[in-house]
Amino acid sequence: MIGRLAYSCNLHEMKRLFYYTVLIFTSLGLQGFGQAPQGFFLQDWEPRTIDIPPFSEKEPVTGPVTLAVTIDFHDTLTRISPYLFGDNANLWTGCMSNNKELMHHIASREIGVLRGPGGSISDVFFWNRNIDNPPEDVPATLPGQTGEDWIWYGDRPYPWETWTMDVDSFYRILEQVDATGMITVNYGYARYGTGPTPVATAAHMAAEWVRYDNGRSKFWEIGNEVFGEWEAGYRIDTELNQDGQPEYINGTLYGQHARIFIDSMRAAATETGADIRIGLVMRDEYTPSGAAWNRNVAAQAGDLADFYVVHSYFTPWNTNSGVETILQSYEKAGHFKSYVWNEAEAAGKPPLPVALTEYNIFAVGSNQAVSHVNGMHAVLVTGEAMKTGYGAALRWDLANGWDNGNDHGMFSYGNEPGVELYAPRPAFYHLYYLRKYTGDVLLGSTQTGADGVVAIPTAFHSGQAGITLVNTARNNRIARINIRNFGFGDRFYTYTLTGEPEEDFSRKVYVNGTSNIGVAGGPENYETLPAEARTIPDEILINLPPLSSSFILVEAGTRELEVNEEVTTGMPAAQNGQVNVFPNPNSGSFTISHLEAEVKKLEVRDNLGRLVWQKKGPIQIPEHSLVMALSPGIYFLTLSGKNGPVVSRLIIK
Repeated sequence: MIGRLAYSCNLHEMKRLFYYTVLIFTSLGLQGFGQAPQGFFLQDWEPRTIDIPPFSEKEPVTGPVTLAVTIDFHDTLTRISPYLFGDNANLWTGCMSNNKELMHHIASREIGVLRGPGGSISDVFFWNRNIDNPPEDVPATLPGQTGEDWIWYGDRPYPWETWTMDVDSFYRILEQVDATGMITVNYGYARYGTGPTPVATAAHMAAEWVRYDNGRSKFWEIGNEVFGEWEAGYRIDTELNQDGQPEYINGTLYGQHARIFIDSMRAAATETGADIRIGLVMRDEYTPSGAAWNRNVAAQAGDLADFYVVHSYFTPWNTNSGVETILQSYEKAGHFKSYVWNEAEAAGKPPLPVALTEYNIFAVGSNQAVSHVNGMHAVLVTGEAMKTGYGAALRWDLANGWDNGNDHGMFSYGNEPGVELYAPRPAFYHLYYLRKYTGDVLLGSTQTGADGVVAIPTAFHSGQAGITLVNTARNNRIARINIRNFGFGDRFYTYTLTGEPEEDFSRKVYVNGTSNIGVAGGPENYETLPAEARTIPDEILINLPPLSSSFILVEAGTRELEVNEEVTTGMPAAQNGQVNVFPNPNSGSFTISHLEAEVKKLEVRDNLGRLVWQKKGPIQIPEHSLVMALSPGIYFLTLSGKNGPVVSRLIIK
């Protein structure tokens, strides 16, 4: 027995060694032995290990399988950059570094990188000055504006001035959450500065920040969205300018200025011994007015910079977008990177790594930004960034303002009715579980059957498979997970995140059916919440509720399971008029109708796939009245007839 056990362990180690041998060659590049698209962003890549989470045993999922996901454990597509899980800070949300509970939440996400000092504020931010020491070489107002208090300062001279985040507070956050910084320096000053050499002056200020930073931030951006009319420096008063700059910015000018910034900042980094990487601002997609921006920027500075920067809020601006629009928009991420690279190639410059340093959604009016669905969107964008080779992805932002539910903040800023300061929103929980159950390499996979499910399959150095499945459909799915070239252990573990029943944009998120007692947010015990554990007999089946994210950890062992890609067609969606449940919601008494005259079996399952009620036929339809003693919640009613099973959602109130 001892000898057999030793043989099994050695076999497992041999498989893992083979897996990492494949990884060594794969990580050299997605095609042949060329440079991986993430470039230097992978320098800090490390193998990840994971322990089995606390768990409670659950009955196996049963029912017609509508989706088969087949993963190849040896098909390593790419290493996963540790900077794909980042976030943005800003200046107006206070001294976050003083809030220990918030720091713990951020640290638990393992964000890797935090951007500061903000978005557009970066181009009016003077990091080394305070309100009592304003710069003398800036105009009183900016073109098209009347306000004279537009400058932001990085030094806080008064201890009571805690409403703003100063530079040192930002650095205290980095230290507490174990992340590197991504600093956006003030490029706008190079444009609106009224001194004799505004570009050199602004570049010198950026270089001084590099010296002060002293290696705490690896990544640096030259300005924020500087091509936009909303940005300070986009337009200047030429009568105040002393070096002959045009009224409006263009890509060629920005690229020329960027070279000066890069030279100054790199010289400063050399003095301190810091290894920094500097990025250029690019457009995420083509627009008629900005058609030449990316090509001209690359032509001027694409041979000197280290990476390109894009931002996207994915959905139409200021529009009350629906669930489907939001959950389909993540696919744009790959197009953004391709557009940047194509324009750089047209300029004769190398395809530098691309970082998505701001992303969220522009949807407004229905609590979209603070919803469970936006958490799903964040998972989808991160997964797409992995698949398309981004070096970094950073969500906007840690905290913001309630704005009647249009708040992009991952944490509440205290002005949300009934919600405490810095309480986590649904997106936090989605990204927490995504990071925890994402391994160190991305695996190849295929899908058969029902659509609407996005898979993000990964592998851990410790041997387990970490798989994310996002069900963007409004219908339940039962998925079979196949893994080729993998030794299965005894169990798999699942965390499934869902929203409130019948709410498109739920402000609450449920993790394995558990949430908090408040009006928004999720479970307070998310770090110790037990996973749903199920044994692995001869296959892995998982229930995917409508509009849900599921995070799955599969134990490693020595068993090999047969790949089965057979699925049941017809189940995933009840066509209009095919199945009707009324009233719905109801208290347990309802009537169903169906186009078929006879149904062989009726089943009701809860949102975890457990059978809670069953009736065998023949059952005469089109109308059949039922009374059930069910607890309030979402259930799925399956009708099995001669044309196959169909499913309808049942809501008990």
